[in-house]
Amino acid sequence: MEILIISGLSGGGKSKAASFLEDMGFYIVDNMPAGMILKFAEFCAAGNGRYNRVALVYDVRTADSFDEFLEVLSTLRSREYSCRLLFLQADVGAIINRYKETRRLHPLQEQAGSLEEAANREIRLMAPVKAQADLVIDSTNYSTARLRSELLRLFGGDGAAGEMMVSLVSFGFKHGLPLEADLVFDVRFMPNPFYIDSLRDHTGLDADVRDYVFSFRETEQFMEKLRDLLRFVLPLYREEGKTVLVVAIGCTGGHHRSVAVTHALAEYAASLGYQVTENHRDMTRS
Repeated sequence: MEILIISGLSGGGKSKAASFLEDMGFYIVDNMPAGMILKFAEFCAAGNGRYNRVALVYDVRTADSFDEFLEVLSTLRSREYSCRLLFLQADVGAIINRYKETRRLHPLQEQAGSLEEAANREIRLMAPVKAQADLVIDSTNYSTARLRSELLRLFGGDGAAGEMMVSLVSFGFKHGLPLEADLVFDVRFMPNPFYIDSLRDHTGLDADVRDYVFSFRETEQFMEKLRDLLRFVLPLYREEGKTVLVVAIGCTGGHHRSVAVTHALAEYAASLGYQVTENHRDMTRS
């Protein structure tokens, strides 16, 4: 079992890191007191593989003293778990700017009197924790996408869990647009198999419908240009930090043209090495 403890300075990027790690397959628990960490680790270890990757967020919010946490960390490292401590930090100026943008209160600000003094006090308090860190990330000049990329490099592993997923969805315009769609393409310009008696009761997953839809020159031209577009934009969305890109293809009812095109695009996206899901939202609706 892999246990990652995420700690660091308030405003250093712990919450964003936890969100990205969750996308990579970690089970996340935020704001866990030191006294509960060992029991929780034992619970996860007994979970028959359900909790193979666990990330716990521990910071100044739950710490009266860091002595207990450091003892817990030492115990975890002495056991059979793979246990690492990730410490996220940023310089005081960056922390102040981030708190001003979010208009949130620093956890030590009421005691310290000012945001700057709160940030400096936390740096001093967290020094013993930072000294035990296996990995330290200074996020001062990091964009969200760069932080995700760095975490993916460190924790993504050999699998594709941290890669962007491409979700292809077919739909019928008469049933409304998929609300989650990032990109929407309208294929109602294609000849409609609905008006062919032998094809009306079939769907775009049937070979005869697919053959009909793709027998027209305009369909092939459209697919060629759409494949070019996806080949260009998918790496850009991935670099920007997107974890799921939803591409929706619509026709009138969502039975024929959109289904055939969506299925073909799903195969194409998979051939580019992306994780792909394929969903035909309205294919069975009347």
